[in-house]
Amino acid sequence: MHNALLAKGNYGSEELTMFQETARRFMQTEVAPNVLKWDEQGHVDRELWNKAGEVGLLCPSIPVEYGGGGGDFAFEKVLIEEQAKAGCSAWGLSLHNGIVAHYILHYGTEDQKKSWLPKLASGEYVSAIAMTEPGTGSDLQSVRTTAIADGDDYVINGSKVFITNGQQADLIIVVAKTNPTEKAKGVSLIVVETPKVSGFRRGRNLEKVGMHGQDTSELFFENVRVPKTNLLGKSEGMGFMQLMQQLPQERLIVALAGVAAMELALDITTQYCKDRKAFGRSIIDFQNTRFKLAEARTEATLARVFVEKCTEMLIAGKLDPATAAMSKYWITDKQFEIIDLCLQLHGGYGYMNEYPISRLWRDSRVQRIYGGTNEIMKELIGRFL
Repeated sequence: MHNALLAKGNYGSEELTMFQETARRFMQTEVAPNVLKWDEQGHVDRELWNKAGEVGLLCPSIPVEYGGGGGDFAFEKVLIEEQAKAGCSAWGLSLHNGIVAHYILHYGTEDQKKSWLPKLASGEYVSAIAMTEPGTGSDLQSVRTTAIADGDDYVINGSKVFITNGQQADLIIVVAKTNPTEKAKGVSLIVVETPKVSGFRRGRNLEKVGMHGQDTSELFFENVRVPKTNLLGKSEGMGFMQLMQQLPQERLIVALAGVAAMELALDITTQYCKDRKAFGRSIIDFQNTRFKLAEARTEATLARVFVEKCTEMLIAGKLDPATAAMSKYWITDKQFEIIDLCLQLHGGYGYMNEYPISRLWRDSRVQRIYGGTNEIMKELIGRFL
C-alpha cells in the first residue's frame, strides 16, 4: 500500500528516490547509533547539523537559489519517516526544515532570505521558533513577550518555554507583541540571531517524560535589541495570520511522525511476538495477539492513507486547516493507543528502557500536546462544521 501510494504525483521522481537513499544511509550511520547517547546528554551533537548540511539534508524544500535542495514537501516527508525508522526523536530536524525555514521563505524579504536560508541549509545556523509562554500555551493571541520599536530597533522583553532546539538555536523566530494593547492584531514575528545580540539567555534544558535527547528549553529576552529589518512580513501585526497560514504544514509534520512511529512499533512488536515463546508456542500463535495486531495494522494503514492524501493536498496548496487538524488529532491519538498496545504485547520487557518500544511509548505521549493540543484541534474542526 505504502509503495503504491508513493508512486503517485510528485513522489515518483528519481531525485526523490536518490534523496531517500541518502537520508536512510545518514539516519542509519549518523543517527541510530547515537540515540542512547543523546538521551543521556539531553541534546544531539552540534556537528550533526553540519554533517547533515554537507550531504544536503537541511532545507530540502527550500529553493536552490537560497541554498536549499529545490524540492517540495515530499522531501521533508522522507526525512521525517527515515528519522522515525532510526528510532530517533532527539533531532529537531523537521522543525528546522519544514517550519522555521518556511516562515522565512514565505514572509521574508529578499535580503532576509539570502542572509538566513543558506545558513540554515548548511548547518551554520540551527533554528527554533519561540511561540509558547508560561501560562499561554495554545493561546497565541495572548503572548506577553513584547517587541517595542525604539528608533531603528525593536527591543524584546519576555520569556518562552518548551522551545525545541532552544539550547543550540542560532536563529529564533520570536512571537511577540509589537502592539501590546491589541490581541491578534498586535502579534508580529521577529527574528533573533543569538550570536549577534546581548540580553538573550537560555534557561534550563527541560527534563521531560519522553524525548530525552531533544533539547527543549526556556528562553529569556531582556532588552534584546534587533534591527527593525528583522521583522517578518511587510508590516507589524501580521504575525498571527502568518502563524495560522503555516500551522497546517506543522500539524501534518506531527501526523507524519505519528504514522511512522506506529508503523515502526508494529514492525518491532510483530517480530517480537513471533520470536517470544509462552506456554510452549510463539505469542503470535495466540488468537488474541493476532487479532490485536490485525486491528492495529488496519488502523495504521488507514492513518498512512490519510497522511498520503494530506501530503498531496499540501503540495497542491489545498490542505485546509480543518483537514490538517483532523490528521494531527486522530493520528496522534491512534499512535499512542497502538504503541501502548505494542508495549503491552512485550510484557515486562516492554517497560525496560533497553527495549526500543519503551522509548517509542514515552516519546509518543507528547504528540497529542504540541503543535496545538488535540482538544484545540477538535475545537478548530468544529468551527468548520
